[in-house]
Amino acid sequence: MIKTSFVLVLGVLLLAAGCTKKDAAPAATPAGTPGAATSTAGPGTPGAPGAAPAAKPVPAQLPDVIAQVNGEAVKKTELEMAVKTLEDRARSAVPPEQRDVVYRQVLDRLIGFKLLVQEVKARKLIAPPWEVEAQIDQIKKQFQSDEQFQQMLKERGLTFEQLRAETADSTAVNKMLQAEVDPKITVTEPDIKKFYDENKPRFRQEDSVHAAHILIRAEEQADPATKAKAKAQADDLLKQLKKGAAFADLAKKFSQDPGSAPNGGDLGFFSKGQMAPQFENAAFALQPGQTSAVVQTPFGYHIIKVIEDKPGRDLGFDEVKGQINDYLKQQQRDKKSQEFVDQLKAKAKIQILI
Repeated sequence: MIKTSFVLVLGVLLLAAGCTKKDAAPAATPAGTPGAATSTAGPGTPGAPGAAPAAKPVPAQLPDVIAQVNGEAVKKTELEMAVKTLEDRARSAVPPEQRDVVYRQVLDRLIGFKLLVQEVKARKLIAPPWEVEAQIDQIKKQFQSDEQFQQMLKERGLTFEQLRAETADSTAVNKMLQAEVDPKITVTEPDIKKFYDENKPRFRQEDSVHAAHILIRAEEQADPATKAKAKAQADDLLKQLKKGAAFADLAKKFSQDPGSAPNGGDLGFFSKGQMAPQFENAAFALQPGQTSAVVQTPFGYHIIKVIEDKPGRDLGFDEVKGQINDYLKQQQRDKKSQEFVDQLKAKAKIQILI
């Protein structure tokens, strides 16, 4: 349901699922809006729509091992899992025309992450156990129940101990990058003001709505029986709402969007262009307090409730300077982190097998 430009969404896919924190680029939509896919691409950033580089075709059937990094295998399952993470963030499947580019870029990030983990181990760096546990607790909070959490592990072919080990690796990599990169980052007040003055159109807050939804999943490729069952469940929930059931209560109990269900289906504010067209058209047609009919998108069947709407306006410098500061620091952090990875690549033996 969220933005479907995967070359851009790839910008927020962390190195193999979590090595560096990304901050959203300053934009009209407030940073951190629940449910909103963000991009770190700035003006003229390579990889913007229409600028995706040509990529070597990726075979439809992948071998079990797709690359070797200093003798360590990068497995097909790792690539598939990373792509699934990307799709979950974008809340959309990788478009066929972008498959080669996306898969190659995800593979490159997997290779980079392998190198970072190898460097962590070479330096004998270990993540503090309490930080690893805190990260795992944050992951668990994304799910409504332990059963859903266990189902996620099963779908991704992970044991809990494997998740713990991967989380420990990511945490240690974060610490290493912070030590290597953060002391080299400098952003001044004139830098922030210059960026604001040169990018004022980016600080126009467009018309937006604050909405919640209930999602009953039925992916686009699902068979007719699965779609019919999902539609019937959504229809039944709509009937319950019309009889006076509380929207938030039904969302918490039945919605299959793990990102919003624990909050009663709340998606926060979003503007046009952030949601799938079917979802967006329905949401912007509602008045505050109104609830939609059942709306079908590539993700399944939604019931949408609009809570509030906001007219567009220009954002002042004082409102966004903190966000710009974070963004400029993250741009430097990304660049210097990539330079560090490139140094590791230069010393590594890497074989791409697809």
